[in-house]
Amino acid sequence: MPEFCDVALPVPLDMVFTYRVPSEVTPVVGGRVLVPFRQQRMTGIVVELHDRKPAVTTKSILKVLDGAAVLDEQLLRLGRWIADYYLAPIGEVFRTMLPLGAEFKRAIAYRITDEGRMALHLAGMSGSSLRSRRTPEEQEKEFRVLDYLAAQDSGSSEQVWVHEQTLRSAVHVTSGIMNGMVRKKWIAREDVSNARDATRTIKIAVLKSAEGKLNNNQRAIIETLAASGGRVPVEALQSLEVPRSTLNTLLRRGLVEVFEEPLAPSTSRARPRPSPFEFEFNPAQKAALNRLQEAGNARKFAGILMHGVTGSGKTAVYLAGMRGVLDAGRAAILLVPEIGLTPAVAADLHQIFGDEVAILHSALSDKERAQQWHRIKNGEARIVVGTRSAVFAPVSDLALIIVDEEHDASYKQEETPRYHARDVAVMRAKMANAVVVLGSATPSLESYFNATRSKYALVELLDRVEQRPLPEVEIVDMRLEFQETGREHPISRKLAAEIKDRLDHKEQVMVLLNRRGYSPVVLCRSCGETLQCKNCAIALTHHKREHKMICHYCGYIAPVPKACVHCGSEYVYFLGTGSEKLEELLHGMFPEARIARLDRDTVRGHEDFERTLNALDARQLDIVVGTQMIAKGHDIHGVTLVGVVGADSALGLPDFRAAERTFQLLTQVAGRAGRGESPGKVILQTYFQDHYAVQYAARHDFAGFYEKELRFRSWMHYPPYSALANVLIRSDKLDEATQWSGALGKWFEQNRHEGVRVLGPAAAPILRLKRDYRYHFVLKSPSREKLNATLRAMLADAVAQKIPRTQVIVDVDALWLM
Repeated sequence: MPEFCDVALPVPLDMVFTYRVPSEVTPVVGGRVLVPFRQQRMTGIVVELHDRKPAVTTKSILKVLDGAAVLDEQLLRLGRWIADYYLAPIGEVFRTMLPLGAEFKRAIAYRITDEGRMALHLAGMSGSSLRSRRTPEEQEKEFRVLDYLAAQDSGSSEQVWVHEQTLRSAVHVTSGIMNGMVRKKWIAREDVSNARDATRTIKIAVLKSAEGKLNNNQRAIIETLAASGGRVPVEALQSLEVPRSTLNTLLRRGLVEVFEEPLAPSTSRARPRPSPFEFEFNPAQKAALNRLQEAGNARKFAGILMHGVTGSGKTAVYLAGMRGVLDAGRAAILLVPEIGLTPAVAADLHQIFGDEVAILHSALSDKERAQQWHRIKNGEARIVVGTRSAVFAPVSDLALIIVDEEHDASYKQEETPRYHARDVAVMRAKMANAVVVLGSATPSLESYFNATRSKYALVELLDRVEQRPLPEVEIVDMRLEFQETGREHPISRKLAAEIKDRLDHKEQVMVLLNRRGYSPVVLCRSCGETLQCKNCAIALTHHKREHKMICHYCGYIAPVPKACVHCGSEYVYFLGTGSEKLEELLHGMFPEARIARLDRDTVRGHEDFERTLNALDARQLDIVVGTQMIAKGHDIHGVTLVGVVGADSALGLPDFRAAERTFQLLTQVAGRAGRGESPGKVILQTYFQDHYAVQYAARHDFAGFYEKELRFRSWMHYPPYSALANVLIRSDKLDEATQWSGALGKWFEQNRHEGVRVLGPAAAPILRLKRDYRYHFVLKSPSREKLNATLRAMLADAVAQKIPRTQVIVDVDALWLM
């Protein structure tokens, strides 16, 4: 066994750490180990075993957590590529790839020291309080901590460590007092974190006997168990209207036993749609499927861009391709952009593939994610569906990766490592000699550009299934609406009339307003000031139902003002309309209609989303109001009208992708209409009716929009004609943020960077976010190698200037420049 190993730890440092391998342990490359790091314990991934003795003294591995690799050689290579391409610390990349946090229990323990015993002894001798600068009440708590720890340690030949949770529940002491006692060396603190079993279990009550005298509560439990075959989850029994002590009494009497068993994997409760194999594929679908299968049979890397209009049957092609992969004994991954899409897709997959399906997304608990991950690793599930992190699923013999709605911005992670799941999927497919399919009705300009340059094969589905027509789009100019009515109203006369007509015909309606809350701005009419978040340079949003002012960036909450916080004036005005206000207006206009809202305020988890979509699909709802959550991928046949309210507001943002995002959102939400037997219609309300993004979306003309937008990108050297990176300098002190950005700005000026254009430093469009002041640089280059070399040199200079690595954010292929 080699004497040393290099371990990647989840810390913001661009390096690995060398540890000595004790003779009694056998680490493996790609496996996890528990190691000491500074004053704590951490889990890391072994990346190399060797005998090269480092120049510094090394610590030893504490424990080997895996007998076999949890990241195979292919996933290790992928992680290294991500770290290199996105300039991310390798340890943080591996932490993102492994959803096994539930298997490591963070724990801190304390013991009394000799100095603590002396302080306790002196206080006891004198009958006075501890010698401390704290208040008498705090000194009393310190005494109780020392007394408790001394009592635990008495009579033991070894030092006794007490877990923090046990100590604080026994003594009721704050962390501030504990930290002070550590500084005074009265108590010692140690990280005793360790591995734990992450198997998710459920408690089951089992009926053993029904004999003996029973009261009414006991009889209720016994009868419930008997009626259910003698086995009922304890959680279900707790829903009975009986005291919790009743079950304990039955346990003591031996009439009932309780034991734990592994919990079966959770499955979606979304209503499965009709199987895509129950109808005949049209010629375009057959051609697309043949192309996919030919590429898969070749067992070589192939990239396919599947551009199909909304309702063209792309999902049916995906599922047919995945079934072929499964029949061949191989594995496939399907990525969807939003958690909200996962239930519907998972329901389809469970219907077709049964228990071969695993689900991975962020709404699962840590234990659920770990459970699904192990099912995949063990080969129990060869079909994986999930959001961006599912691209790291540990499947073996990978044959196919499908990225549905590949244009969606949610595939880009906005925290370290800032990877794009679509691009990672392409690279993983290359490493595995697999096929990657990028599907969308509105492909990103970069993907479509690559397809036209033959980097990907272009497969097009230009017609809806069963010859259904694309919805008619009617544009309503809201400037003219205001001139004719003399009032500002979110719902135009035309949209109101169309909604009434659909309700009269028992048809369903979707209304999109991509803005949460009730009113997005609170304005004082006396001094003109707005109510701002105290942590961000952003106006607070009024949420009427919760009676709160909320920041949608950091979550800060303030009371709804009755007077201006700046000047005290009572003339406070709530401006604008959010989805909550729109729902209220529609209830007032159509009191008989059954209306629901879908946004981040009403959807707290995937179960809320499933419930609303199932109700819509079962025609238990007439109107659904929502943000962009309603625009993506939902196949509801009863929806014949889509109203778009204010979706063009993004055109005013200082973002070169604003037109592309607007076109994609308008096209996607329009595609929700007319997916059943009845034709659909879209009412598009806009203040920018002449903008090319609005006009091309109304005509369902992706090619026309692509050509026009591409000309603008080429003139300004934006992607796809150049690689782009956003470098953000942040600090909670304005002076530091300006000083650091100025220092890096001077470095850029003083060093030649051939082929790289540097814009900045400049204040970020949102200057302050989550308490940090922000300045940024935008770097563009036709050569990705030159761009990354410049970024590496800049990071090295930042280290030399002692600028903290965590305060310099490098976002390669940035989608968000705000």
